[in-house]
Amino acid sequence: MSQVKRAFGVRILLIAMLISYLCPLTSAQQGLSDSPDSLPLKDYSKPDSVCFIHFGPPVNYVAGGNPQSVFSADIDGDLDLDLAVANMYTDDVSILKNNGDGTFQPKVDYAAGDEPWSVYFADLDGDLDSDLVVTNYGHGDVSVFKNNGDGTFQARADYATGEYPSFVFSADVDGDGDLDLAVANSRTDNVSILKNKGDGTFQPKVDYAAGDYPKTVFCADLDGDSDLDLAVANRFSDNVSILMNNGDGTFQPKVDYAAGDGSNSVFCADLDGDFDLDLAIANMYSDDIMILDNKGDGTFQPKMNYAAGDGANSVFCADLDGDWDSDLVVANGVSDNVTIFENHGDGTFHRKVDYAAGDIPHSVVCADLDGDSDLDIAVANFGSHNVSILRNCRQHFICGDVDKDNKVTVADVLYLINFLFKSEPMPCR
Repeated sequence: MSQVKRAFGVRILLIAMLISYLCPLTSAQQGLSDSPDSLPLKDYSKPDSVCFIHFGPPVNYVAGGNPQSVFSADIDGDLDLDLAVANMYTDDVSILKNNGDGTFQPKVDYAAGDEPWSVYFADLDGDLDSDLVVTNYGHGDVSVFKNNGDGTFQARADYATGEYPSFVFSADVDGDGDLDLAVANSRTDNVSILKNKGDGTFQPKVDYAAGDYPKTVFCADLDGDSDLDLAVANRFSDNVSILMNNGDGTFQPKVDYAAGDGSNSVFCADLDGDFDLDLAIANMYSDDIMILDNKGDGTFQPKMNYAAGDGANSVFCADLDGDWDSDLVVANGVSDNVTIFENHGDGTFHRKVDYAAGDIPHSVVCADLDGDSDLDIAVANFGSHNVSILRNCRQHFICGDVDKDNKVTVADVLYLINFLFKSEPMPCR
């Protein structure tokens, strides 16, 4: 009985601490509230205030067969963000136009090559709309679809890459003001660079050696010299290859850094706020995220590993909670969910929070899909042939005001207690 009383006392103490943190009483605040159910508010402008990242349940939209990749951009010029999905089994790309509120119209499909694997939006021809590029894993090429300006696309033009192209990234690697292509080729263990001629057509590829079975490539200025370098995640060699740009869109031989088991995805972002770009790597066999800290010169040191879900396929960095640092989102292909890691601000992360997605999520992207100024999540689900949209419910509310009624009440405290101790969902308005 004494143990029961002790446990009950600990719970009461935790609740009291939570209430006192969210709603501290000061002499200046006492008696200011006219509502009997409203507790005095903490000064939430101070840096020790707390907010919770929280996402609503997935809303699913039909895509093609076995979607491998999802990406977002405003393709029709109506100031909201639409989606493109690469569908491996049906050899096409699905376009889902946004209704303006984060809901989407039925898909419109465009024929791609054999086994489209990765999709990316970029203004390739300089006409101020977003064109579409897709890797065709089964045919060894990329398809470029030029935008007509209204979110419909012209017939594709194909360009040869290496074998099994699994990922494409578009960036100005040679500094001439147009966007080139970098493609990770899994079978030939290299990266193909296709330079833009300036009109959205491309020169023949130039290949650079990567690790064993490269799955993702990312372009970013890693050494601070104002040109874009390459980071490549290599699944079978369990590492990341860094290729430094010579300044003209040619690259130095790779330097490899050990990652986890099955390095499948890499994302570059300033995770620790020191003004250089670090690496987040999703390791699908060790089910974790590895952080490599940039030393400031484009060389890296291991910082920390964080357990994700089962089969960590894809990682994306974005500021989910509006605190000016980059959080992590991971698509887990075996546990059928996405994992969120909230950044402490120094490149270390809170314990993970998981949210259900579809069947075998392969790819994740963050974008403000509903126009409320925070970042939502879109997930391509390989097994359920759809895209899941998880709406960010953080919004802009008083910290501690979970039900968003503009005051902190006992009801908010109870929501938080259930969320922290029972893993019950918080309300999403």
